[in-house]
Amino acid sequence: MTVPNYITVARFLIVPLVLYCMIDGDMMTALLLFVLAGVTDAVDGAIARQFNQKSELGAWLDPMADKFLLVSVFVMLGWLGVLPSWLVILAVSRDGMIIAAVVLSSLMDNPVEMRPLMVSKANTLLQIVLLILVLADLAGIVRLDALIAGMLYAVAGLTIASAGAYLVTWLRHMAGEGAAG
Repeated sequence: MTVPNYITVARFLIVPLVLYCMIDGDMMTALLLFVLAGVTDAVDGAIARQFNQKSELGAWLDPMADKFLLVSVFVMLGWLGVLPSWLVILAVSRDGMIIAAVVLSSLMDNPVEMRPLMVSKANTLLQIVLLILVLADLAGIVRLDALIAGMLYAVAGLTIASAGAYLVTWLRHMAGEGAAG
C-alpha cells in the first residue's frame, strides 16, 4: 500500500469519531475532525500526484472514503433533526443510484466506469461547505441560519442536476453511445 492509501484509510477511521462527537454533542470537535478529514483528502491526492503514487486501490478507496464521510454526516445530521429528511434522502439516493448503475451495468456485461463529472464535483464541494457551515453553527462559532437555509436548496438543486447528468451518461453508455464520464 502507498502512503496516500494509508492516509485515505485514516480518513475512513476519522468518520466514526466525527459521528461519536456529534452524538455526544461535541460539535466543535466534530467540526475539527470533519475539516481534518477534508485536509487528508487533499493531502493524499497531492502526495499521490507529486510522488507518482497513484494506484488502482487509491482510485477506488479515495471516493469511497469521501462518500462514507459525507453520507455518514448527512445521515447523522438528519437523525439529529438538524437537516431536513428530504435533503438527506436526496443526497443518499443520488449516491445509491450511481452505485446501482455501476453494479447493474456490470451484471449486464457492459461495465461502466463512472468518472466524476464537473457538476458532481461542484455538488460535492457544496455539500462539504454546507456540512461545515452546519457544524460551525451547531458548535456556536457563528450563527448562519439564513445562509444555511439557502444552501439547503442549492445543494438539493445540484444533487438533482448531478444525478440527472450521471443518469444520462449511464443511459448513453448502456445504449453503446460511448464511454461514461
